[in-house]
Amino acid sequence: MGAQLRVYKRRIKSVTATKKITKAMEMIAASRIVKAQRQVTASTPYATELTRAVTAVATGSTTKHPLTTEVESPTRAAVLLVTSDRGLAGGYSSNAIKAAERLTERLTGEGKQVDSYIVGRKGVAYYGFREREVTQSWTGFTDSPTYADAKNVAGPLIEAVQRDTADGGVDELHIVFTEFISMLTQTPVENRLLPLSLADTADQDQDDASATKHEILPLYDFEPSAEDVLDALLPRYVESRIYNALLQAAASKHAATRRAMKSATDNAGDLIKSLSRLANAARQAEITQEISEIVGGSSALADATAGSEK
Repeated sequence: MGAQLRVYKRRIKSVTATKKITKAMEMIAASRIVKAQRQVTASTPYATELTRAVTAVATGSTTKHPLTTEVESPTRAAVLLVTSDRGLAGGYSSNAIKAAERLTERLTGEGKQVDSYIVGRKGVAYYGFREREVTQSWTGFTDSPTYADAKNVAGPLIEAVQRDTADGGVDELHIVFTEFISMLTQTPVENRLLPLSLADTADQDQDDASATKHEILPLYDFEPSAEDVLDALLPRYVESRIYNALLQAAASKHAATRRAMKSATDNAGDLIKSLSRLANAARQAEITQEISEIVGGSSALADATAGSEK
């Protein structure tokens, strides 16, 4: 076997092994998507109804609360960025980071100081490489987040909202994550969690319920008070929204991984075919060379024998 043919054989063997790995990773990601989709479906109604409950309390009372009250001149905002702990997911994390960068630029342009909170090693590495300040970060659970993880993330953010800006508090809370739309479509989105936009929530409720323009709204009595009810709903609202965002991001990450691994597997198959053709061509060239040498040697031997007979 010639040197060139050995090189092709070795590359084919290496690419074949890589193809087996990417195929296995594609199948694992596909199995995880199903579980992640179920979790997203299960958590969304709770988060939606909790938002409606908060809206009902806010619209049915005149209490000023950080959950629903707009600050007249906001000066500080917190941005929670949700990325992945692992790579091999195409542009999943980079797209979320770009969306967070655009949001940060917009908030900075409005004269607000931005405090960055990050979920996922990819986001932490991005900010760390650029030596940007990160208020707090969390890693290790992005592939399969739990409600306890959401509570751990929400705790410092709720404290920041409840503190005065002079003591390191914030006036607004934003979250950037990747929304799972379908197996083929995942879109980075940014939402403002606090203060809750009552107008947007009301419009969404009307669209979902196909409500009429003259719908009669119910009256509410709050015990012990509307402020106490909002205090109790604030952590649950933030936790539920962050939990739903983490689940959406996990499903999006698995879908992106599956798509990237399928592309890698297909490319490996194409590369194997190309290398196989080159290996066959190299072998044919070696066989042709060997036949030429045999024919040439036989012809030389025949000439030598004829010369000796004379």
